[in-house]
Amino acid sequence: MATVALEPMDPHSALRDPEALYEVVDGRIVEKLMGAFECWVAAVIYSALDRYVEQNPLGRVVPEMIFDLRPHLNRERRPDVAFVSFERWAADRGVPKSPSWPVIPDLAVEVVSPTNTADHVNDKIEEYFQVGVRLVWVVYPSHTKVYVYTSPEEVRILTPKRDLDGGVVLPGFRISVARLFNKVGRPE
Repeated sequence: MATVALEPMDPHSALRDPEALYEVVDGRIVEKLMGAFECWVAAVIYSALDRYVEQNPLGRVVPEMIFDLRPHLNRERRPDVAFVSFERWAADRGVPKSPSWPVIPDLAVEVVSPTNTADHVNDKIEEYFQVGVRLVWVVYPSHTKVYVYTSPEEVRILTPKRDLDGGVVLPGFRISVARLFNKVGRPE
């Protein structure tokens, strides 16, 4: 997902437009931009994870949720899809009515748009692991590949011939990468 830096301001003033997607990096609002195709890819991933978690109550799957990463980092990040286990946020505890969710997700999924830079994607991967995210999937729709990070230095690259699994974070979750991208189709 691409980002565009805006002027420094009160981070939550962006909430005046409930449709605005943004992150907060060092007190600056950073608008998130995403193409229609990348949105569709994120929706397919969210749907597969949500179905799995519905049948296996391990936590909550959310699309486009902004997470408050403070006090670890002066950041509020919005992965395209995320999973928060009941170990990190109890099942009987509701999601707060606040601008951002003050919990570190177990899984963060980033769908890469053509306007993303390698530096930006790498920075997010590093930040996620720095604050305690356990698993990061970076999805490259234009290349039909999924990069599975278990740390910033450990990555598996999955092509359509492989299966994407949830590892220790979502044990038992599995979807063929080919099936994932077949549901998406190819961009026009």
